[in-house]
Parts: sequence; C-alpha cells; structure tokens
Amino acid sequence: MATILVLNPNSSTSVTASMDKALEPLRQSNGPDIACATLAEGPAGIETQAHVDSVAMPVADYFRSHKADAYVIGCFSDPGIHVARESVDAPVLGIAESAYLTALGLGYRFGVVAILRASVQRHMRAIRQLGLEGRLAADRPLDLGVADMANADRTISRIIEVGTVLRDQDRADVLILGCAGMGIYRGEIESRLGVPVVDPTQAAVMRAIGFLSLGYRRAA
Repeated sequence: MATILVLNPNSSTSVTASMDKALEPLRQSNGPDIACATLAEGPAGIETQAHVDSVAMPVADYFRSHKADAYVIGCFSDPGIHVARESVDAPVLGIAESAYLTALGLGYRFGVVAILRASVQRHMRAIRQLGLEGRLAADRPLDLGVADMANADRTISRIIEVGTVLRDQDRADVLILGCAGMGIYRGEIESRLGVPVVDPTQAAVMRAIGFLSLGYRRAA
C-alpha cells in the first residue's frame, strides 16, 4: 500500500491530532495509507519567519529518513518545501500552495483566514511568488496563536467573524483556513458562511492521492 506522510513541523501533538482527524474522510480501504507525524524538535507553534526558517532543514531531514510515496508539509508557511523537494524522489506538497490551487477551482477570489497579523506578510510573499495576487480578495488575521486553536468555541467564533468580513466586505467567494489546526472546524464554518471553505491539509493530501493514483513522480 502506498503511503502519504503528513508532517507537522511544530512540536504540538494536539495540532497533529487535529490534522489527523480532519483527514479521516480521505482514508479509504483501497487508498493510500495517510500517516501523520510530529517534528519533535520544532517550536510549539510556527508563528514567525524565524520559526519557519528553523524547521526547514529538519523537515527535509525527516523526509529523507522516513520513506513514503508522497510527503505533505503540514504548516501553512510551507517551511522547507524547496529543500525537501530536492531531498527526496517523491512528490512533496505544501498545504498553503495546495490550498491556493484548490481555491482557484472553487471560486474567483479567495480570502485567507490567518492566525496572526505577522502571518499575513508571509502569506503575501507566497501568493506573489505563485503569481496569484489578482485572485486574492484579502488576508485577515484572527489574532489567535497556534495554541489557541484548541479552544473550539473561541476559534470558530473568530473564524466566522473574520470570514464574514472576507465574504461580505472583501467579496471573497471561497475561503482558505490559514492554519493546519483549523481543519476540524471546516464543516461548521462552511455551513454557517455559505461559501466553499478549503482546509489546506485536506487539499494537499487530496493532491497527493491524485498524484499517486495517476503514477506521477517528482520531476528530476
């Protein structure tokens, strides 16, 4: 059976458990095994550029030492994605990149729900690098850290509040959850806001499943 390894680059096992739960609908008896892991040496939450840079090589090293048929970096900053792609001979997918590409097929203008104000700058750099500025409605923060995502009521309330502004004021017709720890709330948020909501980890794993089903490998 093929294996997709989803690595949480921070050391929070609660975030890993949240991702694992959100991925349950993608696990099929005839599909690849989807395994979630935690980078034990990572920071408790990846909330700054320093955090992103600090885990780039550890992510690549982890992938090199753990064989899989496809790899997913479970952080919305996609830390180490380029060096990881150079390090293994299998597809490496970032959840942010995958979320943006998925959103393009669901609507014309996507809005991003960030965790912190500082996160927005990192998101904008990635969006510019992908050439998608023209499809971005806005990127707005919750002003909640990674550790705060475990408080379901508070997190959902803030996502609904920010998502409503993105939908009604910024005219976003699809929303992207800008943190791996938000995925378990996707169904309720989508139901209450009435627009498609992209969980980035689900988006990345779905792409990985598609790559494996079609026999795609990483380009040399």
